[in-house]
Amino acid sequence: MSQKPNILINLPPTYFTVPQLTAHFARLYEMGNVKTTSYNTPEEIAEDAKWADAIIMWAWPLLDDELLAECKNLKFLGQIDSGQNQAEICVKRGLSLSNSRHGWSPSVAEMALTLILCGLRRVSDYHMKFRTNDESWVNEFPLDIDPRERQLSGRKVGIVGFGGIGQRLAELMKPFNVQISAYDPFLPDEVFRKFGAVNTELEKVCLENEIIVLCASPNASSHHLVNREMVESMQPGSLLVNVGRSWLIDMDALTERLHKGDMDAMLDVFETEPLEADSILRTLPNAFLTSHRAGGIYESLYRALTMLTDDLQAHLEGKPLKYQITANHIKGMAG
Repeated sequence: MSQKPNILINLPPTYFTVPQLTAHFARLYEMGNVKTTSYNTPEEIAEDAKWADAIIMWAWPLLDDELLAECKNLKFLGQIDSGQNQAEICVKRGLSLSNSRHGWSPSVAEMALTLILCGLRRVSDYHMKFRTNDESWVNEFPLDIDPRERQLSGRKVGIVGFGGIGQRLAELMKPFNVQISAYDPFLPDEVFRKFGAVNTELEKVCLENEIIVLCASPNASSHHLVNREMVESMQPGSLLVNVGRSWLIDMDALTERLHKGDMDAMLDVFETEPLEADSILRTLPNAFLTSHRAGGIYESLYRALTMLTDDLQAHLEGKPLKYQITANHIKGMAG
């Protein structure tokens, strides 16, 4: 391209005010003529989309086929996350679509490991007892050991969804010599072997593992992927960690199982966010809750923006795109 491209950056307004992101946007300003917007609807973005040669955005608003037909200059779309519908439209039109959702994977995987370790070692319980001056100290060792407190080393871990998050989690757990079985119908066996995991049926992942981690994509086929029967089949004393979406599991069944008190859950995601003030999950001592924080740190955002900017630069230079969405990727994407 002989002249500088027109680059539309459509992100929430707070993205343009935090100093931590200034350097990332500066790179885009060097690459082209930049316009920053915070549109939420197709009607709002339509005119500026016609102006743009490239757009950097999250996943909204949806750029439908009718809107894109009017965008004669647009050749590159970079999204921090992309829905299956958007991907299908872009692939059909031959529009280059890059997606950086895996920029969040390292942080989410670290959070999953954090929750596993905290759940096994009862860290939250001990911390909260100090807040109320009710902590217990060693008095009659080993009689006062809490049998629920365990180490991670050598245990059986099941991972539901073995994409970027699941694979990174498997890497992080290598020093613990865990036995990993994983479920992901979109991956070949060699991917599981590469990360030291066994490709296993979902029912077995839930039944045979002491620790179960949910990190699959919330696509059309994964609603209540872990159903009531699977929740009820989980071992007494098991630990469920959800850093994916509540969409993945029958939450009514899980809540009922937690109410029995024979397993624990570490939950970062909920059906309604913010979680209702009167949710029973707030009262269950074996439900440990975090407010959808798994990926939400600056390093994740740096990675996501850098991935899109790298692909835009490659596009402008006529080089292959590293994070491009093709027809082969669409089936396993979120809806």
